[in-house]
Amino acid sequence: MKPAAFDYHAPRTLEEAVGLMAALDNAKVLAGGQSLVPMMNFRYVIVDHLVDLAQVQGLRGVRLADGALWIGAMTSQRELEFSAEVALQCPLLQEALTHIGHRQTRNRGTIGGSLVHADPAAELPAVCAAHDAEIEIVGKRGQRVVPFQEFATGFMATIVEPDEIVTAIRLPLWPAGHAHGFQEFARRRGDFALAGVAVLLDVAPDARVRRVAIALCGVASSPVRLRDAESLLTANRLDAAAIKAAAALARDVQPLSDIHAGADYRRHLAEVMTRRALTDAARRAGISVAMERA
Repeated sequence: MKPAAFDYHAPRTLEEAVGLMAALDNAKVLAGGQSLVPMMNFRYVIVDHLVDLAQVQGLRGVRLADGALWIGAMTSQRELEFSAEVALQCPLLQEALTHIGHRQTRNRGTIGGSLVHADPAAELPAVCAAHDAEIEIVGKRGQRVVPFQEFATGFMATIVEPDEIVTAIRLPLWPAGHAHGFQEFARRRGDFALAGVAVLLDVAPDARVRRVAIALCGVASSPVRLRDAESLLTANRLDAAAIKAAAALARDVQPLSDIHAGADYRRHLAEVMTRRALTDAARRAGISVAMERA
């Protein structure tokens, strides 16, 4: 199929792009286009105006700023996958990127586009949830910074207004030497996950957990932080029993049930993937964990 007719706009400045979004009716921002264009082709989304951000300056790049990794919203997933700064400061992001689609889609797909699209099975929102990211948004009323926990408002819906544009993502840094784990289950490599888990872990020399973050994707309508599991692990020694107990709490989520998987199956996957991701993080932290893989 082909998309319905639309007018194409290619602004060169952020001010021009924001002005277009404020002035035009039924306009959509084009970032990488890896989700939006297929949806337009199937006429699941019909727009009158498409505002392409590809030529807007200042929306790409990675840099350290005020204890966080600043990432321009138009930075491609492929750039992030091979960024030395990302590998050093946010290795969880780099590992999650290898699960996204295929090389061709990562060449075009952007981090901002993925977050605004807000597919519940997408990997990058889970990474942002684990990192307690902040999202920079610009509109005619100026700039605002939104905590990621407030960003998603429902299934494939965000707090971004029709006349606003996401410009950057800030990932607060974890201590040097922190560990991470990312696991997901998909029917085929590159498919969206039926369940995925992002873990950040900071442990003391005596194997006690100083801090941990666990975020699920593919299970509910938006990423889910396992706060109870985090509380269970924090200040306690990390071992196989602790990991098993924390992973069991993943079954408390209220999962989606659709043509791809039922709720009970997603609960099972959430528990298994959480156990595997925590085990990977523990091993990266130098803790030997003997555990059967379900």
